[in-house]
Amino acid sequence: MDFRLYHDPGDTFLPKLDTAKGGGKSADYQWNYALVAAWSGLLSPADRIQWDVSPGAMGNVESYPANLAELRGFYGLDTGRDPGKGYALNPRTGQPYAPNMVPRGDFTRTAARYWAEGPNHETATGHWLTLLHYVSDQPGLTKKINGKGEPVNDLEWDVKSCFLLGGALHDAAIAAWGVKGWYDSARPITALRYMASRGQCTNPQEPSYHPAGIPLLPGRIELIKKGDPLAGPKNKNLGKIKLFAWKGPYAVADSTVDVAGAGWILAENWHPYQDKAFVTPPYGGFVSAHSALAHAGAEALGWITGDPFFPGGLGEYTIKADSRFLEHEKGPSVDVTLQWATYRDAADQAGLSRIWCGTEAPFDDISGRIIGAEVGKSAYQFARTYFFKDRDKDGVLSDEDKNDWDAGVGGN
Repeated sequence: MDFRLYHDPGDTFLPKLDTAKGGGKSADYQWNYALVAAWSGLLSPADRIQWDVSPGAMGNVESYPANLAELRGFYGLDTGRDPGKGYALNPRTGQPYAPNMVPRGDFTRTAARYWAEGPNHETATGHWLTLLHYVSDQPGLTKKINGKGEPVNDLEWDVKSCFLLGGALHDAAIAAWGVKGWYDSARPITALRYMASRGQCTNPQEPSYHPAGIPLLPGRIELIKKGDPLAGPKNKNLGKIKLFAWKGPYAVADSTVDVAGAGWILAENWHPYQDKAFVTPPYGGFVSAHSALAHAGAEALGWITGDPFFPGGLGEYTIKADSRFLEHEKGPSVDVTLQWATYRDAADQAGLSRIWCGTEAPFDDISGRIIGAEVGKSAYQFARTYFFKDRDKDGVLSDEDKNDWDAGVGGN
């Protein structure tokens, strides 16, 4: 089977596990998937940790990692977050964003579910078409193509904005799936269970050591020792790996009343935050299609509106407490409002959500973000040729050429 690479990320962000000796990029591979396991332990509101998830405290990521080593400073293994510090002020109102405090476990579960796809749900592309319609309905939006010229009517706006966004999303999907097919990487459920089956790679003096094992992280990834409740009958699980993680869909008997929560489980039983009948996508994680689609969509929305910010400097979506929104368990326990200042902030959250839910690793996410942004920029440059004219044939389209009737005058 042939896979065309229109945006080849190369192997800069693709770690490989040496299953015999370790070494090379094995440590990066092990760290990335260990982080997925650690973040899985955040999917419970019972830990009582509160996050301010307003744009005043989240978003506004200034730059992305340039290589595998920089991922460790970007994704907080202990914090469950990226380095975004938010915005001091809403640039459209001139006022600070109001705090939005919610339990961390409710936010991570809700964000994971909001950005999910699968049976009876929007696709990853569908999310961004929904966001476009949300933006188009906001009273703060003036419907000027790229924020320039005179406002257009609703029909012209809908046709042109859907044309651009739909094209950008299709291009991003083609780019992402070409990479997935060519590199054919693992998903966390495969990588984590495999590494745990080999043992731990942290200390050669400890039991169950193997260079292709999983790193030990106190309080998150540990060995099962004598006296451990998970040791089992006749200590049959002694020396195995345990994870402090979401307990999985089989811990939920009735999704209308039960919450799986987080706790110590056998690593061999680890499960992403997905329904038991839709465990994990059956194709490679590298690169993240969610991230590629999201960032292509964010670029397209920013260009068609002429503004990287949502109308009024704020986009939001509210999920009511105990609304069955999570589907495979009860929750959220409180009302949760997802908020974003910019389209890129929403795209960044989409990428993080795939790590919180355990279907992708950091290196999948960041590569997808980069490709998606490139695709989005290319898409709107292509779409411009349909939206604007070059009457004087000087190579400058009318959205930038103020003298488009006179080739002798030039661009602006």
